[in-house]
Amino acid sequence: MKKYTFLFFFCMSIIALAQTKPNILIIHTDDLGYHDLSFTGSQLYNTPNIDKLASESVSFNNAYSSYPRCTPSRYGMMTGTYPVNEDKGHLGAIPEDKNFVKQFNNAGYNTLYVGKWHLGEGDSDPQPFGFKHSYAAGRAGGLGSRFYPFNYDIKGRPAKEVVPELEKTGKEGDYASDLLTNATIKFIKNNPKDQPFMAVLAFYAVHTPIEAKPEDEARNKKQLKSIDFGNTPEYIKEGEGRRKMRQDDAAYAGMVENVDENVGRLLQTLKDMGIDKNTIIVFSSDHGGLSNDGNKNERHLATTNFPLKAGKGHLYEGGIRVPLFIKWADKLKPRADNESIVLGMDIFPTLLDLSINKKIEGIDGKSYKAVLEGKDNWKDRTVFWVSKKARPHSTGDSKAAVVRSGDYKLIQFLDTNKIELYNLKKDISEENDLSTKEPAKTKEMLTLLKNWKKEYFVPSRLNVGKNKGKNNDDNEDGDDTNVKIKGKKKNN
Repeated sequence: MKKYTFLFFFCMSIIALAQTKPNILIIHTDDLGYHDLSFTGSQLYNTPNIDKLASESVSFNNAYSSYPRCTPSRYGMMTGTYPVNEDKGHLGAIPEDKNFVKQFNNAGYNTLYVGKWHLGEGDSDPQPFGFKHSYAAGRAGGLGSRFYPFNYDIKGRPAKEVVPELEKTGKEGDYASDLLTNATIKFIKNNPKDQPFMAVLAFYAVHTPIEAKPEDEARNKKQLKSIDFGNTPEYIKEGEGRRKMRQDDAAYAGMVENVDENVGRLLQTLKDMGIDKNTIIVFSSDHGGLSNDGNKNERHLATTNFPLKAGKGHLYEGGIRVPLFIKWADKLKPRADNESIVLGMDIFPTLLDLSINKKIEGIDGKSYKAVLEGKDNWKDRTVFWVSKKARPHSTGDSKAAVVRSGDYKLIQFLDTNKIELYNLKKDISEENDLSTKEPAKTKEMLTLLKNWKKEYFVPSRLNVGKNKGKNNDDNEDGDDTNVKIKGKKKNN
């Protein structure tokens, strides 16, 4: 009898231990700039829920995306690698021992992906890749409209790429970000009580099209009347086009605030279920805000990343610096880390280390668990970027490669070989080029960049996991999202 009693309590203890694994909720925004939150300085965008989350988190002020555009940035995050081939890659070809999602599955997690995927199809879709559940995710890089029916724009033209599941489950009056949040909340509520979950909610917001709920836009139009922009011009010339210098778009503000409202719903759900203290929450963005246009034509620009320079597509700070908060109540002491340099490709290695004490070898991303716990500091880290697929016509950027090492950042423009050097600690706006004033530092940084390119720009790295055929990243800026059709227009 004692033997069976012992076995019973032993089994129960194993189950109890399994239940202590933390849940994980990643909230990933699209095109949200570093200064697109009231927490980070916006006068117009009111984000009380995200601000509160940040105040309860370890927040990184030197956090970066792995690339200044959607698809390669997301590839870097999902694979923990530098996206040097600047493509969606071939996620289905990644071996299981380097697949983060499958590692969570093997550890007993229930896994979900909701929203923008934009990383291929077939065996590279979320579920074949490893997520047990998914909703409204696929090859599409955006929506035709924020409102139902989502696969048509406001003029009734069908989107070039569609999200069938979103439209199938929606109805007249529905707003996309609300439906994505509903699906995530439903998954959390229905998740087995004895099983941890790892859920990714990837909003299609605040990417174009810029469409807010009427009441949100009206509220922000009223608030705009009280904001004095002083002598700040609306635009300045930059790169191949212009940079917007004001946050003065009421519809964009409404989109940001809707994301904030939905973050509040998620946080309240965790609290109501009593699982908020054992849930790791990550909030970030895939790259900087869309603040620049190019030489093809003037486009609608809704935000600015000022005082950061430039925006989406550029390798200046405005294109790659992003908000990043990580909360784990009672485990991580809330604070602002103003020094450590972290990238999107570090997120999954960190979460794997935090939750199940596991590391994956042979990748570029690193776990910053010790940094989160206050035991380490990454202020002297050296990291790299490259962008050979510039879009001077749409976002005004040029081909470039970048190295940041400690406080210094060097940019090499690949077509002209022009070099710029900045001390970001003293010059966050990248206005004072030090390349001729500090030749020794310039040479040192160029050597770092040259050695990295020599190691990474080789066929074995450029072609591993690379899909043959057309890159599906070609319309992510909204240039070609919609196509015209003959006949009667379909209206939402």
